[in-house]
Amino acid sequence: MSLHTIVSASRFVSLEGGEGAGKSTVLNALAAALQETGEQVVCTREPGGSPLAERIRELLLTQTDDSPTAEAELLLMFASRAQHVQRVIAPALASGAWVLSDRFTDASYAYQGAARGIDVSTITHLEKRFVGVQPGLTLLLDVPVDVGRARASGRGTPDRIEREKDGFFQVVRDAYVARAHAEPQRFRVVDATLSPVEVAGAAVAHLQAYMGDIA
Repeated sequence: MSLHTIVSASRFVSLEGGEGAGKSTVLNALAAALQETGEQVVCTREPGGSPLAERIRELLLTQTDDSPTAEAELLLMFASRAQHVQRVIAPALASGAWVLSDRFTDASYAYQGAARGIDVSTITHLEKRFVGVQPGLTLLLDVPVDVGRARASGRGTPDRIEREKDGFFQVVRDAYVARAHAEPQRFRVVDATLSPVEVAGAAVAHLQAYMGDIA
């Protein structure tokens, strides 16, 4: 991908949302819908997605006595993302496959930007310099903080970020909604308070409509 610019990739779809929004279930439903039409699909996640990026994920999410500062967290996220793009996303897109990612750069604007207080211009600079690609479609699975956290509480021991307070996650949610409103051509908002089947169905419907638009 080109550095210093951000290119929209039509076959790149990201899923965003707070904790407990149901992204994994939706990702599987989208992949199945694409595969049923004969498309090749690469499913991935952030932070992570490649062997090195997964090792960085461990640094980011493991609770230790020397947890990353806000700035270190941001730089680790972008180190992981740069590796992810060059090793996984760009090659998959070049091959003609669809790429479905559980989170992408919008997450940094919500978590490290809005919630951690890092200036948006810093994140934008890193995005342009080291990422260079943006999803053609982003599905925001929107759920109230209390509902999402109640769901996530049944998944086992929380990681370092999941340990944050409700106020942190409310800022994240508000930032996501603001980004969706600012970029309606890219974002589709899905009511994630519905049942998993209904949420997955709504997401697949948005994907199918999007595919019709870009055909």
